[in-house]
Amino acid sequence: MTYLTDVEGAADRPDVSAMYEKETEFWGYLPNYALAFAHQPEVMSGWKGLISSIRSGLDPRIYELATMAAARALSSSYCSLAHGKFLADRFYTQTEVARIALDRDPSILSPAEIALMSYAERVATNATSVGQDDIQRLRQHGLSDQEIFGMAAAAAARSFFAKLLDAVGAEPDIEFRNLEPELQKALTVGRPIAEA
Repeated sequence: MTYLTDVEGAADRPDVSAMYEKETEFWGYLPNYALAFAHQPEVMSGWKGLISSIRSGLDPRIYELATMAAARALSSSYCSLAHGKFLADRFYTQTEVARIALDRDPSILSPAEIALMSYAERVATNATSVGQDDIQRLRQHGLSDQEIFGMAAAAAARSFFAKLLDAVGAEPDIEFRNLEPELQKALTVGRPIAEA
């Protein structure tokens, strides 16, 4: 679950129960990370507002590709599995997502998509290494400055969420074991999936 002690009576608190209800509605189960956010549900509320505003300026597939790349670069199994699953549910097969994650297969991705994933990865791991020439290359691939800003925001925000989950020991939910083994392996880049 997490390294933190569960908040006593959390489900009886209106702010926590509302958060639990929203997370359960979205996922179909209560994710492990929600138990950590019960300690300060207003942080979850702030996170939801931030990520919603970032997503509103990006094509959903671009957002998910950039987010998965950032999550893998951060060694965040939880975020990598979640966003890889979103990609497999909405845009690709599970085999394709595994190939995208492992080698950015050019038979699946366009040069622009490969470039945006590399950019998101660099933002997540060493944003100071990004230079004007990197931005210009993204423009040459047809990406607008708004899209570039959105990808930078998505990767930077992912750093917050991924590091927070790992810092409190949130295990990727056991439900991720329902993914094909090849995809599980490609996306489990840090903490292992929960056993129970």
